Amino acid sequence: MTRRPVRRRRRSTTVRRVVRQAKANPLPSGIAALVVLALAVTMVRWLAQHLVLVAALLALGAVAGLVVLRSRARTRRRELEARTAQLRHIGPFLAMTPKAFEHALADLCRRDGCTKVTVVGGAGDLAADVLAVTPTGQRLLIQAKRYGPKTFVGSHDVQKVNGTYRDVHHCDLAAVVTTSSFTKAAAAFCTQVGIRTVDRRALALWADGRGGPPWA
Repeated sequence: MTRRPVRRRRRSTTVRRVVRQAKANPLPSGIAALVVLALAVTMVRWLAQHLVLVAALLALGAVAGLVVLRSRARTRRRELEARTAQLRHIGPFLAMTPKAFEHALADLCRRDGCTKVTVVGGAGDLAADVLAVTPTGQRLLIQAKRYGPKTFVGSHDVQKVNGTYRDVHHCDLAAVVTTSSFTKAAAAFCTQVGIRTVDRRALALWADGRGGPPWA
């Protein structure tokens, strides 16, 4: 005949004893509940007596938050104006790296009223370097080509844009912007499918404000 372990019986007996003692003496838990209730009642009474003060503090916090947001917006606007002021002629674009060129085009988009402007160029960008929403609410894709004067944008480049800007990036408009020019075949293809082309001359006009943006 197997005997039950003594330790298990003692442990079970101890647990039952603790439970019986807690049931028999509920005073500590009751006191804690009363303390919590008293604190809650005191807080409610204080808020009721100082309702005007609480409302004033909330209003002051809201105003302070609004001031901070407006100050940050003005700072960003001044920084944008300072950057775009340096893009009034074609020279700075020609000295840029491809990544800096993408950011410069994003700044031009912001300057001219676009929102949700994002630079997405890089490995696996699927022909999108800048994405934005135009002032009229259309989604715009820009493919940036920071080429030298002897390197033209070819048909392969613009065909990639045509294959992704609608179905992959869900955009309404697409533009290819370059510091060089387009081959005749690439320009003809863009005209056929409705992709906007911005060559070196058109970029200079857009940058200095004499020409319209690609979505105009």
